[in-house]
Amino acid sequence: MFSKYTRRDLLKTGAKTGGLFGLGNLGFLSQLTPVSAAETKLDPDVVRLQPEIEPLVRLIESTPRARLLAEVADRIHKGLSYRELLAALFLAGVKNVEPRPSVGFKFHTVLVVNSAHLASLASPAEHRWLPIFWALDYYKSAEAQDVKERGDWTMKAVDDRSVPAAHRAKAAFVQAMDNWDEQAADLAITGLARTASVGEIYELFVRYGVRDFRSIGHKAIYVANSFRTLQCIGWQHAEPVLRSLAYALISHEGDNPAKRDSDADRPFRANVELAKKFDPNWVDGKTDQKVTAEFLRTLRDESTEDACDELVTLSKAGAGPQTFWDALHVASGELLMRQPGIVALHAVTSTNALRYAYQTSESDESRRLLLLQGVAFVTMFREAMKSRGKIQNLTINDLEQGNEASDEGSVDEILAELSGDPMESARKLMRYLRKPADDSVRSQEFMNAARVLVFLKGNDAHDYKFSSAVMEDYYHVSPSWRDTYLASNIFKLCSSEERDNKLVERTRAALAS
Repeated sequence: MFSKYTRRDLLKTGAKTGGLFGLGNLGFLSQLTPVSAAETKLDPDVVRLQPEIEPLVRLIESTPRARLLAEVADRIHKGLSYRELLAALFLAGVKNVEPRPSVGFKFHTVLVVNSAHLASLASPAEHRWLPIFWALDYYKSAEAQDVKERGDWTMKAVDDRSVPAAHRAKAAFVQAMDNWDEQAADLAITGLARTASVGEIYELFVRYGVRDFRSIGHKAIYVANSFRTLQCIGWQHAEPVLRSLAYALISHEGDNPAKRDSDADRPFRANVELAKKFDPNWVDGKTDQKVTAEFLRTLRDESTEDACDELVTLSKAGAGPQTFWDALHVASGELLMRQPGIVALHAVTSTNALRYAYQTSESDESRRLLLLQGVAFVTMFREAMKSRGKIQNLTINDLEQGNEASDEGSVDEILAELSGDPMESARKLMRYLRKPADDSVRSQEFMNAARVLVFLKGNDAHDYKFSSAVMEDYYHVSPSWRDTYLASNIFKLCSSEERDNKLVERTRAALAS
């Protein structure tokens, strides 16, 4: 039975035994110094990164892709830490890859760093290097694409003489962002990075990250992922990251959005006013499974405006925030069931980013806006899917079909069948999770196995971004909805039947060289 395997067992099976998925032996990673849990977590007292970070960034920039993994492996053998490598990787992307013409595509090399980090956190200590090695290799492809598309864009130095004084920086930044003024925003955020508190800056970016629906949610994702990565690598690296972030959030098509009424901007402008209508004690509302189910129907069928209005009405009637977050997470998974493509995938990852911002924001106004914009984004993703091909007439209720008494199958079987019949895999997963047992053990077994497949099969940044978001938000959803949420998102996880990505072999070769 699959439950006999531990997380470490899963990674060491395969080639030796011909067992689980034929995963292959990842034991060669033990040649590297294991990454301790302490290295991957925020430590407010940690010694800041040494000045040698710049040469490490240059190493990543200048080393050919074919040699980079071997060069980095050699540095690790000589004492390079996980945190230093994560910082250099992140800063290399921020410096050398432009978040234009859209905050996506090649810029995923920056967006994916936090997701790779989350995958490392969830792995055994001796295997935590593998997601970072994948991200290093991916950076080189994004770097090459940037040269091709943007003529080797590189972030320019700031004119320090034009940076506003500390007492003027915040007002200058707000004015620049409201006016979509790139140059003024760059100067103002430089001043803020040097003088303002982390919390003050974060609250500003939370608001601007969700104000428009351009780049299918990547702006909100970048806000969340950049601050999460900075928490690990240290705020001393914030200035170029925040400059990149401000530049990304001002990305737009056509003329100045401040001077027109675009579909991408309209919901936020309405929700700024609607947020004022919440009861003062709205956060004290109760979590109600029936209201969640009712609001799911609203998210399926109603307009963005009507859905946002309905949220406020239900909130005033006593429904609490978790009621609506449950609906948003499950609705995003349901969209993925209906059309397992790039748009619905970003409904899931954007909801993850907004949920993170909601949980970490200290502003009641921002939290109301984040919840309302979560509703707006899900309904707008729903509409955006209509131009992307066929949409299946499916809901989460279809996951319940099938004989409950039938064999639910092992995790091995569920993930093997995924490439051929994802709907049946999803139904089997529902039955597997609901069999009498410790539900947390069964769900963890499945997620451990799915994560291993990302390491071995993943070829795209979305494999890391999506899987990390799903596995994190599983615990953000109320227990009564968790099985449904996980099963609905199986449609974009890696199948064990997919071809290996060859990175494991390249990493093994790098370590042996």
